[in-house]
Amino acid sequence: MAEHVEIMLTEEEVDRKIQELGDRISKDYAGKSVHLVCVLKGGSFFMCELAKRITVPVSLDFMSVSSYGGDTRSSGVVKIVKDLDEPLNGKNVLVIEDIVDSGRTLSYLLEMLKDRKPESLKLCTLLDKPDRRVVDVKVDYTGFEIPDEFVVGYGLDYDQKYRNLPYIGVVKFD
Repeated sequence: MAEHVEIMLTEEEVDRKIQELGDRISKDYAGKSVHLVCVLKGGSFFMCELAKRITVPVSLDFMSVSSYGGDTRSSGVVKIVKDLDEPLNGKNVLVIEDIVDSGRTLSYLLEMLKDRKPESLKLCTLLDKPDRRVVDVKVDYTGFEIPDEFVVGYGLDYDQKYRNLPYIGVVKFD
C-alpha cells in the first residue's frame, strides 16, 4: 500500500505558532529559568525551534519513550528507551512533545517525572489531538488542536519517514 502526504499546516503557520508559544513561555517563566525535556525523536524539531524563541535561560535534556512501533496508533505499552541525563529536583521542567494523542504515553511519563521532585512540571505540545484522548492529560501549552488524522512532518514520522518535512501533513494511503 502506497502513501502520500497532503499539507495540513504550512511551514509559515507552524513558525508563527512556535513564536507565539515562545512568547507565552517567556512571559510565564519571567525571572526564572526553564528546563526543557524533549521527548525524542519527534519532539526534537519542535524543541529546537521553540528554544530559540524563549528569552529566559533554558537548559535542555532528552528522553526517548516508545509506544507506536511501526503502526499508526499508540499501542499503550510504554517503553523508556533513553532516560534523562540530569536530575529534575528543584527545576522548572517543561516537557516538549510533538503530539498528544491518546495520552497514555504522556500520562505515564508525567507521573514518572513528577516523582523526581521538580519545582514545577508543565507540558508543551506542537499538536493536540483531543478526539483520540483515552487518558486525561493536562496540556499547558498547545500549538494546534487537530482532528483525528495521522500526521507527519516537523519531526513526526510514519515508520521513520517524513520527519524532515518543514510542514505538518496528513498521510493518505492509496
